[in-house]
Amino acid sequence: MSESVLSLLRDMRRAKKQGPAAVALRQRTRLAEMVAFARANSPYFRELYQGLPERIEDTTVLPVTNKKKLMTRFNDWVTDRDVTIEKVRAFVDNPDLVGERFLGHYAVFTTSGTTGYPGIFLVDDRAIAVNVALTSRMLSAWLSVGDLIRILVRRGRWAMVIATGGHFLVFAGATRLFKRSRWSRKAIPIRFFSVHTPLPEMDAQLNQFRPAWVTGYGSVISLLAGEQTAGRLRIEPVLVQPEGETLTAADYDRIATVFNAKVRDAYGATECPFLSYGCEYGWYHVNSDWVVVEPVDANYQPVPPGEQSHTVLLSNLANRVQPILRYDLGDGILERPDPCPCGNPLLAIRVQGRSADVLTFPTDRGEEVTIAPLVFGSLIDRTPGVELFQIVQSTPTSLRVRLRPRSASDPDVVWQTVHTELTHLLSEHGLDHVRVDHAEEPPEQSPGGKYRTIIPLRR
Repeated sequence: MSESVLSLLRDMRRAKKQGPAAVALRQRTRLAEMVAFARANSPYFRELYQGLPERIEDTTVLPVTNKKKLMTRFNDWVTDRDVTIEKVRAFVDNPDLVGERFLGHYAVFTTSGTTGYPGIFLVDDRAIAVNVALTSRMLSAWLSVGDLIRILVRRGRWAMVIATGGHFLVFAGATRLFKRSRWSRKAIPIRFFSVHTPLPEMDAQLNQFRPAWVTGYGSVISLLAGEQTAGRLRIEPVLVQPEGETLTAADYDRIATVFNAKVRDAYGATECPFLSYGCEYGWYHVNSDWVVVEPVDANYQPVPPGEQSHTVLLSNLANRVQPILRYDLGDGILERPDPCPCGNPLLAIRVQGRSADVLTFPTDRGEEVTIAPLVFGSLIDRTPGVELFQIVQSTPTSLRVRLRPRSASDPDVVWQTVHTELTHLLSEHGLDHVRVDHAEEPPEQSPGGKYRTIIPLRR
């Protein structure tokens, strides 16, 4: 790697000791280096930045980009001339390659099309090292010495309740870890639990594993808290980490009480996993030495601290193979106008973005079965030929699926595959009576411009 994790950790400690001015200096310097690198190696950015000053230390002078613009110009966007969209698509379409390096150099992750366009993102060794170092910063902020001892007593067992079977960020990254390990998977105290597993089976598996640390999508963690309350789940984690979906303060309090555990989360994205980490006061602290975030209105004008933004512009200062510079992430945020009471000097924000839309179905016995949205979403995300989808619960026992297939795909084949996968999933949860219909209309955008992939029944 161009920079070792150890050297990055030393630099982070120095910056923290030196104060906010040192963090700001690192941000400006790294931004200037990233813009210069993008201009020199990416035809897209060379064209986009024509006429701009030679050295850029302020993101506000840069044009705004987004997923659709960059994916449309993928071959010009990347800075490695050996990388093409055709090669990458062939790579991600092969499930056997999950966790492998593309061209022997890059990690590859895919995203769903919540902003109307699915994404494929490559990550270089430098960005991976930064991510590891910032994860260490996050955990040191979250865990006391007592917490670490309790985790070690439980042998560090870490349960990751995630979407499996695709090139998704967490699954592909963890799969890579296992593939590189010299030890057997049993020797590594990390275990995957698929979100596609029915709750009774997941309860039994988690009870047997007895994790010290549980990470999972927010909606899934909320469901597991209900299982713990009912007595079907009986685990004693030290740390519970809901991720990827916005929960309420009441949800966090309930999860902490039910599990008698510390609850912390992080706000990030596939485009920048190390964007921020949460504190005990419910704020996310931005890793500003490696990230720039700009709260803006609908016209991309700055929004002052204390006001909710329309969206946020993101600049990732670590990953050079696919520069993310002034990128419209699509989430509304609020910047804290005063210092955070937790004492962390890094910029503090709150997020109003992705929400957890759990689907609930009645059974033939008059009971209810709840399924987290990521169970459906990850299933269709890995279905070949799907560009965009939207699942609408039209009645308690029926789903309408809106699809936008890729242009080169056979729509009938895509639909049959989706229908088969969904009906199989429902059957596994004892919901054979739930009907799955193909909607004539395409996926619809919300007023804010996003595509909600899962729309529950209004009750």
